[in-house]
Amino acid sequence: MSGVLIHPTAIVDPGAVLGEGVEVGPYALIGPQVTIGPRTKVAARAIVERNVRLGADCLVGTGSIVGGDPQDLKFKGEETWVEIGDGTVIREYVTVNRGTAQSFKTSVGRKCLLMSYVHVAHDCHLGDEVIVSNAVQMAGHITIGDYVTISGLTPIHQFVKIGAYAFIGGLSRVTKDVPPFVKAAGSPMKLYGLNTVGLQRHGFAPETMRELKRAYMLFFQSDLNLSQALERARAELAPLPEVALLIKFVEESERGVLV
Repeated sequence: MSGVLIHPTAIVDPGAVLGEGVEVGPYALIGPQVTIGPRTKVAARAIVERNVRLGADCLVGTGSIVGGDPQDLKFKGEETWVEIGDGTVIREYVTVNRGTAQSFKTSVGRKCLLMSYVHVAHDCHLGDEVIVSNAVQMAGHITIGDYVTISGLTPIHQFVKIGAYAFIGGLSRVTKDVPPFVKAAGSPMKLYGLNTVGLQRHGFAPETMRELKRAYMLFFQSDLNLSQALERARAELAPLPEVALLIKFVEESERGVLV
């Protein structure tokens, strides 16, 4: 464990694998079957409990618990995991539970930011560069696409899917699938158009934005039912990857798409 800095009060399981430059703070606990990538920091009193693969250049903030048992009565002690990508920042008092036999892991992508008091339940799967603000509470089996932003104090119902580049306003209650590329907020939640600012910041071309707006109008601001909107979208919209992603999301939604 070349260059590893472990505070004298920390406890590290002999089987844990710590990469070069890892720092483990006071009273932190690193449990069995844990791999921590180079230059990652585990802050004071944080716990990386067990069965965790933590990437390089990450932070586990003070008091956070990563790799705790799933809070699911169906869990019978199966070997399940947490996987966290490179560059992800987990701030203070976040909890990330291991998966169950449903998917055998909970995963958080690269360069995500989980702010204080966030809970990521069993079998949740977050994409890359997701921003989750303070005290967002995720139930189990949630899927969140790349570049999603979720504002604070928002609960998310189990099995919900949130599409890539979506923006969720604060104090919302997410009970249905949220399509990619949109803004949504409220309790009950409503759609508020495309996430125009987010798409512009990520360099979406004007023609792509135009076609996504046309798709939004068809699906969410017309009198068409879902089947009619899908038929019109396939026939009338340019065959762009982003449009195809939106169509696929609507087609495959199991909980029902927010409208």
